[in-house]
Amino acid sequence: MRSRRFTTNLAAAATASFLLGALSVSCGSSSAGGGSGFAGSGTGGAHATASSGSGLGGSTTTFGMGGEVGFDVQVADYSAEAFYQNDPPPTTCDGGGVPPPPPGGTPQCPDDKNLPGCFCTVPGQTAACWTGLRAQRDHGDCKDGTTTCMMNSESTSVWGPCNGEVLPVAGATGKAACQCFSSGHWQIDNLSPCFILDQNMNVTQSIATDATTMMCPTNFMAPTNWSTDSLTVDCAGTFTLCYTIKAGNPKSPQPTDCVMTQVCVTADYPGPDDAGTYPVVQLPDLPGWSTDASQTACAQQFYTMGGYGQMSVNGQSSECELVDKVFQTVTYCSSSCSPGSTAPGCAGCQAGGGGSF
Repeated sequence: MRSRRFTTNLAAAATASFLLGALSVSCGSSSAGGGSGFAGSGTGGAHATASSGSGLGGSTTTFGMGGEVGFDVQVADYSAEAFYQNDPPPTTCDGGGVPPPPPGGTPQCPDDKNLPGCFCTVPGQTAACWTGLRAQRDHGDCKDGTTTCMMNSESTSVWGPCNGEVLPVAGATGKAACQCFSSGHWQIDNLSPCFILDQNMNVTQSIATDATTMMCPTNFMAPTNWSTDSLTVDCAGTFTLCYTIKAGNPKSPQPTDCVMTQVCVTADYPGPDDAGTYPVVQLPDLPGWSTDASQTACAQQFYTMGGYGQMSVNGQSSECELVDKVFQTVTYCSSSCSPGSTAPGCAGCQAGGGGSF
């Protein structure tokens, strides 16, 4: 005769969770070099000569006939290395490694940054400016400032101060360090497991609750999807996110705590949209699961003594930054608590949760 089965499910408590520190990142210099002063461009360095003819094959051409005074005109041809040697653009992980075409201007006064003191052409014109490193521009908390083209003399104009820009904070981590990746958030809508008990109230199996109803499934042999979930990250990249349920003390997790189940999902995050906002991307549902005979003892321990869930991430941003950490621990309510219960010890229990990494 088959034993009679009873089912019960637990709701996750969000009130007893903790968050580990953000990924430690290093911060480069906040100066791009040559951020102020004049560049050595223009005709001020040309020299006069009385020789005639024209020169070919060099960067200097001499003009003149008879007793006329001619000028040497320096035509610079800067390579990408000249612009990017000390201030490269952001890296990519596509295996290419080819830098973008160099900007105009000179390495001291590139026209992609509009540095203070560099020549401009339209007095009164305003433009975006950035005096930091290219790799940190528009990442994390960093943002461009605004500069205005100002008359410097009767015939020349230069860019004024870069007002309002936000540079990286020296020694900071996370958003303040202004790297491509600084944080993400994984939201899981259903964290409740379901326990199948025999007539003696012993656990025979643990199984995922239904993603839609958040209740025990009707078919224990074919568990449905466990939960919907979503992801927000401040940088494009590929991330594998796992949720692991363990038996043990959530206030003092140990490496030896047994694992009742683990489910994972891998996703490519596209990064900010055209408006510069970071969209909430719906991920594939976390799959349903059920424990086997080797996990029954752990399920029994979880049901009897309590346990916790851990959110972890392993990924790489589009600019080769790595993240690998356990970032959130969720404490589960007692097995006597039902979803929405206000009984003592059950306050704050809820079906879902989330964490930031």
